[in-house]
Amino acid sequence: MWWCGDVVSTLSEFVHRYYIDPIVYDTGYNVVNTLTWALVLGLSLFGVYRLLKRLGVRIDSGFILALAPYIAMGSLLRVVEDARIVLPPLSYLLITPLIYFVVFAVAIVLLAACVFVWGGISRRTRVVYGLCGAVLDIGLLSLLLHTASAEAWVPMAIVGLSIVAFLAVFVGMRPFTTLLLSPINAAIVWAHMFDASSTFVGIDFLGYVEKHVLPTLIIEHVHTALVMYPLKLGIYLPVLYLIDVHMRDEGHDFIQLLKLTLLVLGLAPAMRNTLRMTLGI
Repeated sequence: MWWCGDVVSTLSEFVHRYYIDPIVYDTGYNVVNTLTWALVLGLSLFGVYRLLKRLGVRIDSGFILALAPYIAMGSLLRVVEDARIVLPPLSYLLITPLIYFVVFAVAIVLLAACVFVWGGISRRTRVVYGLCGAVLDIGLLSLLLHTASAEAWVPMAIVGLSIVAFLAVFVGMRPFTTLLLSPINAAIVWAHMFDASSTFVGIDFLGYVEKHVLPTLIIEHVHTALVMYPLKLGIYLPVLYLIDVHMRDEGHDFIQLLKLTLLVLGLAPAMRNTLRMTLGI
C-alpha cells in the first residue's frame, strides 16, 4: 500500500533528523532528543537500581568515591572524540547518549568482576574497583596529553570560580544552608557550579558554544553565560529540597542513586568542558 511507504519514509526522516544526525554530526541537542534521553535516563535508573541490588551494592559515600574515576572516564572519552583520536563509526559511541551506555557497560562489568573475585562488596572491593577506573583514566589522559598542549590557567580559573560560587550559595542562601550540610548535596551543588563555571569561561572568553536547547536559548537572550549560575541553582536546589523533604519514605539507596545521577549530570560535562578547553580542543 502506497501510504505505508510514506509513513516509513516520514518516520525514517524523523529518526535521522532528531536522533541519528545529532550523533553522526555531533550537532548537539534538540527538543525531541532532549526529552527522549531524559525519559530513557529516568527509566534506566530503575534498571540500574535493581542491578546494583542484585550485586549487593549499597550506594554510600564509599561506593560513590569508588565510582568517581568512572565519571571522569566518561569525560575523558568524550574529549577523545572531540580530539578526533577515534574516527567514525567508532566515534559515534563516544557521543551522548551512546557514551553513557559505553561507560556504564565498562563500570558494571568491572564492578561485577570485583564483586565476584572478592566475594561481595567490602572496603577492599571498593578500593580495587576505584583503582581499576583510575588506571583506565590515566591511560586516557596520557593519550590526550600527547595530542595537545595544556593551558594551566583554564582549570585554575574554572575551579576557582566554582568554589567562589558554591561559597556564595552556602553563605547567601540561608533557606538551603541546612540542605548543603549533607556532603552529597554539597557535592551536587558544587558540581553544577563547576559546570556553570566551565560554560561561562568557555562561551564568554574562549569562543565555545552551548549545545543544550534551553541554556542556548537563554544565553542567546541575555548575551552572557553568567546566566548558567542562577539557572543551575533554580533547578537543582529545589530538586534537592524535594528529594530530602518529600521522598523520605523512599528507600535510602534509591534516593542516593537519584543524587548520584544529579552529581554525574553536573560533574561529567564540567570535567569534559574543562579538559577540552585546557587542551585547546
